[in-house]
Amino acid sequence: MAAVLSKHLTHAVPTALMGIPGDTTAVPLIDHATTLRRMGMPHIALRKMISGGIIGAFIALPTAVLLGQFLGQFADFFKASSGLIFTIAAFLIAYFSKGKWASVLIIIPFAFFIKSLDTLSFSILDKHLSITFFLGIAIGPMFSNILVAASPAARNAIVRNKPNEYNLAPETKSWKGYFPNPFKILTGRQTTFTSITTFISSLTFVFSPVGMTSLMGEIVGSRTKGAYKKSTTSLTVMNGVTESTYLAEAIIPLIAFGIPLSPVALGPASALFNAPPVYSVEPINNLHTYLSTWDFFIFGFIGIVIASLIAYPFSMNYARKASVLVLKFVSQEAIVAMFIGLACLLAYNEAEFLGIILTFTVATVGGLLNRILGVGAGVQFMVFYASSWIMLQLFRF
Repeated sequence: MAAVLSKHLTHAVPTALMGIPGDTTAVPLIDHATTLRRMGMPHIALRKMISGGIIGAFIALPTAVLLGQFLGQFADFFKASSGLIFTIAAFLIAYFSKGKWASVLIIIPFAFFIKSLDTLSFSILDKHLSITFFLGIAIGPMFSNILVAASPAARNAIVRNKPNEYNLAPETKSWKGYFPNPFKILTGRQTTFTSITTFISSLTFVFSPVGMTSLMGEIVGSRTKGAYKKSTTSLTVMNGVTESTYLAEAIIPLIAFGIPLSPVALGPASALFNAPPVYSVEPINNLHTYLSTWDFFIFGFIGIVIASLIAYPFSMNYARKASVLVLKFVSQEAIVAMFIGLACLLAYNEAEFLGIILTFTVATVGGLLNRILGVGAGVQFMVFYASSWIMLQLFRF
């Protein structure tokens, strides 16, 4: 829990200051973060984001524990219906995304694409891949810009006649001492929206965190006027939702089922369910077996308190200094190269050269779908989780 919260607080740093996603859940935040960066207020964006994240974490933990305890009596239903639930979630997120009907229509073709690549990689490596697909979808928007820049036919859309200029706003430290109060950093409206959306997203544990982040951000953004207020409020809410979905999607399946039945449980939190020879899901022998509901709450609370005391004040106090350092001395090209290099490293670690090829194959298709049709990363992640069930029902594939 401490690692999740501290990581998600600090993922706001590259998102707000450099315009690249700190992880996959930060992808939907890029547009609003870029708007504030152009206004010269990346440090304000960062403070709003991590303050929303703190509130989201402390709402998500008790909500997830209570829901996990309640859902335990329906474990058999969820285990039997997980594929259908993921598919329904994919259609809902697609319908409410920017691409709307285009996103809905692309679900089955994209599921076929993902499942085909998975089958191909399994025939070569004799194992199913996950990190490779995650990375491909995450870097898709960035990689599509590189492809557009490399194409004489398309590059006119992104050509600039002069370098971007940023006028950084002055320091606006609204708290005394080292430890800020998140409720004083946020407006009452931002606190209210964050509390409501993080509570709701904690309940939707079968939905993609990226999809829920996009959905909640769009709902709140559509009800907020003015570029500054819209961007700061959306970023606050969206980063709160990234915290709540991550925590809830790890805790709820652990308490209720003991098997990974959420996107986070299938991905980053999978080691809590299945880490042979210590943890296993067949038979169930993991944290679900060893810890009581109260244990999950107590140890989870300890974890998020420790992370809050370390990561939150550190990020808040050094936000503007980090902004100055990045904007003055680090080029955007170096940042993009670093991010692409990290993706290659992780893909190679999972599946060697094949992993790198698969990552950029997914990035090419997913990035262009995002750029041209508005099929967001949230939709693509949800289709990835549902692809096996969809292909099984349609083609017995």
